[in-house]
Amino acid sequence: MSYTQQYLEECSRMVEVVRAQEETIKKVAQLFAQSIINGRVVHLFGSGHSRIMVEEMWPRYGSFPGFNPIVELSLSFHNMVTGANGQRQAMFIENVSGLAERILRNFDIDSQDTALVISSSGCNVVPIEMAEEFKKKDVKVVALVSSLHLEGSTSKRKDGKKLTDFADLVLDTGAPLGDAMIRIDGLDTPVSPGSTLGGVMLINTVKAEMAAILTANGMPPKVLSSGKVVGEKKAKMLFESAYDEHAHNMAKLYQNVGNNE
Repeated sequence: MSYTQQYLEECSRMVEVVRAQEETIKKVAQLFAQSIINGRVVHLFGSGHSRIMVEEMWPRYGSFPGFNPIVELSLSFHNMVTGANGQRQAMFIENVSGLAERILRNFDIDSQDTALVISSSGCNVVPIEMAEEFKKKDVKVVALVSSLHLEGSTSKRKDGKKLTDFADLVLDTGAPLGDAMIRIDGLDTPVSPGSTLGGVMLINTVKAEMAAILTANGMPPKVLSSGKVVGEKKAKMLFESAYDEHAHNMAKLYQNVGNNE
């Protein structure tokens, strides 16, 4: 079997892992949709490459408002790799205790909000503390992890707690320990990771279930759509109205910041 075929076989296995989580996916969708129905938002957080899942949920074509994407450049700016703003610094900052609280200090969090925290290993300090801070505010938390990687890894927190210890529901990408899925003859390190694939499948199944729930509740979402599908006029209307709705959602998160202190 070629390496391409091996990778695609692994992808097929991951599809089955996601398929087996359908009931959990529906529970997550109901939880998130209810926040939007209540006029609140779903907070999204991912550091490092996990930011890909945040952007996959919102904003992109086939997506809709109702989310607060929290992406810190200090944790996820990979362009420089080394030197100033390099990857060494980002990976160091990802394990600095207290940063999650500082990030969330910018928002007026409500118990009707929900949160999705993404971390393949579930063992880095900032994502764990992000979930912990949400729980302190009575916010329901969904963790998106790679269960095998999480189970085989050691938490960077002194108390040993992992992201899943602060989650109400857990979604599993199906990626293996270490993420890379393919062994090459003569190479002692595996290549070609899979967590992004599993994460994207989970994000978009949740998204589809949410859209169905919102539509059934008389709140059809304003989906960013291609003019090739809905016509240029409608596509432009959806584009503008979706971003306006996002701005209004964000305004709610700022208007009472600090009033409870």
